[in-house]
Amino acid sequence: MRKLIFTLLLIGGGFCASAQRKNVQPKDSIARDIRLDEMVVTGTRASGKTPVAFTNVSKEEIKKLNFGQDLPYLLSLTPSMVITSDAGAGVGYTGLRIRGTDASRINVTTNGIPFNDPESHGTYWVDMPDFASTVEDVQVQRGVGTSTNGAGAFGASINMKTDNIPMKSFAEFNGTYGSFNTSKETFKLGTGLINGHWAFEGRFSNIHSDGYIDRATSNMQSYFGQGGYFSKNTVLKFITFGGTEHTYHAWNGVPKDSLATHRTYNPSGYMGTDASGNPLYYKNQTDNYTQNHYQLILSHMINPNLSLNAALFYIKGKGYYEEYKDSASEADSYKTLEYYGLKSFQYNGQNVTMRDRIQQKWLDNDFGGMIFSLMYKKDKLDVTFGGGANRYIGYSFGKNMWVKNYPDENFTFGNEFYRSKGDKYDANVYAKASYQLANGLNAYADLQYRHIDYSIKGTNDKYNGMELQPLDIHKQFNFFNPKAGLFYQINKNNQTYISVSVAHREPTRNNFTDAVNSIEPTSERLIDYEAGYTFANKTFTAEANLYFMDYKNQLILNGQINAVGEALTTNIPESYRAGIELMAGVKITDWLKWNGNATLSQNRIKNFTEYVDDWTNWPAQRQFNLGDTPIAFSPDVTAASVFSADYRKWSAGLMSNYVGKQYIDNTGNNDRSLKAFFVNNLRIGYVLNQKSVKEVGISLLVNNIFNVKYESNAWVYSYYENDVRKTMDGYFPQAGTNVLANVTLKF
Repeated sequence: MRKLIFTLLLIGGGFCASAQRKNVQPKDSIARDIRLDEMVVTGTRASGKTPVAFTNVSKEEIKKLNFGQDLPYLLSLTPSMVITSDAGAGVGYTGLRIRGTDASRINVTTNGIPFNDPESHGTYWVDMPDFASTVEDVQVQRGVGTSTNGAGAFGASINMKTDNIPMKSFAEFNGTYGSFNTSKETFKLGTGLINGHWAFEGRFSNIHSDGYIDRATSNMQSYFGQGGYFSKNTVLKFITFGGTEHTYHAWNGVPKDSLATHRTYNPSGYMGTDASGNPLYYKNQTDNYTQNHYQLILSHMINPNLSLNAALFYIKGKGYYEEYKDSASEADSYKTLEYYGLKSFQYNGQNVTMRDRIQQKWLDNDFGGMIFSLMYKKDKLDVTFGGGANRYIGYSFGKNMWVKNYPDENFTFGNEFYRSKGDKYDANVYAKASYQLANGLNAYADLQYRHIDYSIKGTNDKYNGMELQPLDIHKQFNFFNPKAGLFYQINKNNQTYISVSVAHREPTRNNFTDAVNSIEPTSERLIDYEAGYTFANKTFTAEANLYFMDYKNQLILNGQINAVGEALTTNIPESYRAGIELMAGVKITDWLKWNGNATLSQNRIKNFTEYVDDWTNWPAQRQFNLGDTPIAFSPDVTAASVFSADYRKWSAGLMSNYVGKQYIDNTGNNDRSLKAFFVNNLRIGYVLNQKSVKEVGISLLVNNIFNVKYESNAWVYSYYENDVRKTMDGYFPQAGTNVLANVTLKF
């Protein structure tokens, strides 16, 4: 912790992502000159003339869909998006993929500040319950996109901006209730501008759901608070938000052979059966985590052409998941007590080497740093210089909480059986420039240098046959990520662009730890080629984006194992994603609109080799050279559509998503795939204006109106036993028709 604070002090003079003014003229004389609070983070964002593929999602669009489901569900209509929910109803652990790219390759920022976990690179939306209630807007960039802070954007990035501080006082209550006992209560308050200089806003939310899957409950609370000081050319804002989640495990999925008979079956927490043969489940098979964010942001306009911003941030996360480990289960039957740092013991005259037990696995993380940018804009030139630096210190440790029949004199409840420390320093600097070469023609260049210093020391939670695996890893990476493109405004209705971008990505913690005593993983590289065309007039828009994403040394699972039998992610020489994204919008009448998109793609690994465990001759493996194969979880077709109507005080929307067949592994085998699905949701809303209440809003969301049975995610493990190929698997069924009702009161 002291090292982290020292690092923050060293880098505390930095600046955050630059911003862009809106032409707002409030009555207050100070706010009239410059409304810095309405600046959007532009240092890491694409603008209208940036040659990248992106979609902006407004606060109004988010608000219409915010019934308490996690943010991925509110972004599901953006191009090339696939969403999933472990609990099956959009609350709790949810995830998304963009162009087939998983969460560990999607860069996520809030106000330009990195959010991805520095070790796993993942984004855990469950740690941000009801964050949508305080989001001003979201930009989703597809492909490499623009230079950003934090984990490398290796296929997509999501940039979220939190609420502007309202200049008028307000109070708001938002309540949801619906299927699976899902409920959300949100309270918001704002002071408005005080004495021409100060404003404050706060939110508290509570969310509960029983989930569609058995016992997949979620209990979550979150808060958001911000205060700002406003002067003529400067704004200083302090923002804090956080969440606490308690969720029952649903991440094991439903075995394939149970989908037809018991789609909501949850094997997590299984403890065997009682005397009557009824299954017993451990009631505290839960995930428990708290994460708090603190951001101090300074925005200053030096002159009309030059703006400067500064931000410091700190994120504290701590929590654990608890689970019952059944020694008789197929997955754990080979794990002896030594695997968990325990010793075999005598019981009833027999030597016991395996036993049912309860464990907790903890994370205790500190993550802090700064971001900065300086933006200059005049005449034909637009230049941004920026970057950031951060440090992460994370402790991973496990505790033995109970062992069946274990002698009391040799066991202390809560004793640790492994502990390791991850220490990661990440710094980057970038320069972006856009210059008007001729009337309508702009050239764009974006150069980024990124340095990573990462070490892991301690003991891993894996047994190598002699002891718990020791860890002593120290790696450094230096990446240069250039990007360039041309944007051409052909006329007022037509525009086009081309670009080429390079991105690099370092291996994750698991990539390193699983490879101990094996071939070390190396970094990945992506060259992204993009081209786009847009037509737009008052009633019709059409857009097409072509992309070719060429990967070198992409890290994937191919079935290989390390020296202790754990699955490895290995670098493969060549793979690619290629496709076309089509978007269109029509204003049918003054009150009826349609928007839609579709992605047609091909996602391939070149010369893929599969390795399959042979249990009869363990640790032997069988090898299969399969040639070119499709990349897992990368459907060749995705599409989305929304018909939206706004008539007087009524509003409605028919939202549709289609996802083509997805392969669960990289073999292209139809037996290990997810079927295509087409899901439709209906939203209806009505707003009343009352004398005593500023606004009363009533809305209804009917999800999956045609009660489609489908699975959005899965995992599979293949092995040979007595020359017969077998599998263990888990599928994630999504809920059939379900309903959420919402009431909003504004004062």
